[in-house]
Amino acid sequence: MDIIVCIRRAPTTDARIKPGADGKTYDQAGVNYDISEYDKFAIEAGITLKEKHGGTVTIVSMGPQAATKEIRTAIAMGCDAAHLLVDDAQHDSWSTAQALASKVKEMPHDVILFGWNSVDNQSSATGQMVAEILGLPSVSVVVGLEIADGKAGVERLAAKGNREKYSVNLPAVFTCQKGLNKPRSANMKGIMQAKKTQVPETPGNAPADGLTVVGLESPPPRAEGQIVGKGAEAVADLVRLLREEAKVI
Repeated sequence: MDIIVCIRRAPTTDARIKPGADGKTYDQAGVNYDISEYDKFAIEAGITLKEKHGGTVTIVSMGPQAATKEIRTAIAMGCDAAHLLVDDAQHDSWSTAQALASKVKEMPHDVILFGWNSVDNQSSATGQMVAEILGLPSVSVVVGLEIADGKAGVERLAAKGNREKYSVNLPAVFTCQKGLNKPRSANMKGIMQAKKTQVPETPGNAPADGLTVVGLESPPPRAEGQIVGKGAEAVADLVRLLREEAKVI
């Protein structure tokens, strides 16, 4: 089975993000990076499928050359190979999807996996766009995935906690959500193997973005909380404030 996992280098979830000097991109100074959180579930899904059915797991990523760090982390977890599309720009989902699809199209693929969302752009769109470009079926927000007889049995998270089940012909694209699995940690053998694995690089050649960012602003600071008193005597004031000012009762 040929499994491709598309991953993204993104700021860590505890990073403090602020607008850059141009007011259109974020300031990268002092920001730490990691594999985008939901992509880790896609990596684990790919490795699990390989362990059950045989085959290979190949990482494809677009980003700066520094993204080889995150790629090697994925290899240390158990992936077999990788390819980096080098591009320093912050592209929109459509441009990213076209670049990824162009590379994936050249490669054997039975299953193509993404995280359902990226922790920075949060568009939840790239995986489905790649599927559309390649003319493949796709299922998003996947929390269950089994392969048998050239088909995938898929469970996805729907509204209000409901779950939908699908049977999907392969090849297909799936975007992975928390709850699908528990991503493993790399062991020492995997880390040493990752250091030796070659990561081919080619230019990303992403087309021009269809969207133009005209401004990036930090949210306003939260208003300070109001202390209404202590004990039973504060109850009447609290109820009044909730009714008249917060308007929640």
